[in-house]
Amino acid sequence: MRVDLSLYLVTDPELCAEHGLEETVTAAVRGGVTLVQLRDKHASDAELVPVARRLKTALAGSGVPLLINDRLEVALASGADGLHIGQDDGEAEDARTALGADAILGLSVQTHEQLARIEPARLDYLGLGPVFATPSKHDHAAPLGFDGLADLAGASPLPTVAIGGLKAEHAEAVRRAGANGLAVISAICGTPDPEAAARRFLQGTSSGRPGR
Repeated sequence: MRVDLSLYLVTDPELCAEHGLEETVTAAVRGGVTLVQLRDKHASDAELVPVARRLKTALAGSGVPLLINDRLEVALASGADGLHIGQDDGEAEDARTALGADAILGLSVQTHEQLARIEPARLDYLGLGPVFATPSKHDHAAPLGFDGLADLAGASPLPTVAIGGLKAEHAEAVRRAGANGLAVISAICGTPDPEAAARRFLQGTSSGRPGR
């Protein structure tokens, strides 16, 4: 499935708490977010399913898909548009079989060795990073920097989104590195005005949107 990775919001329950999850996300979508991933490392599946359903309802009519981070069962139970998995979150083949051909499926990749093992027919995009170290994930791989990002993006057979410590001023560098977009957590969720924060990312590229 073709998916717009231009500005990809990954939620954080603590950072979204000031405005509430749904309001943070809908404000960010008004500002130009093109894809939303529900990420909560601490909630149980049973707790996360109703959250995902509310978020799916909040996004209805926006044209912005909702993905779930890691939790296949949550994605299935909530009617989300797809799933994003990491290297240790099961096989892409199994996720694709469970989700069906029309769902969006993304995979995190940090190295050329991981890139060489992917099955492009099973996936829709790759998340590349971290570009920089980030407090939202303490067990991340060594930061790629923009040179490493360009190296992986250039070798990828699939569309790519950069993630890891990215701010609005990095949007142009991400575009030059060849990624199709940026994934952002704190630079949108952790701000007083998520809509304005999202707009700054789109204003940070000469073309108005990051990516090819």
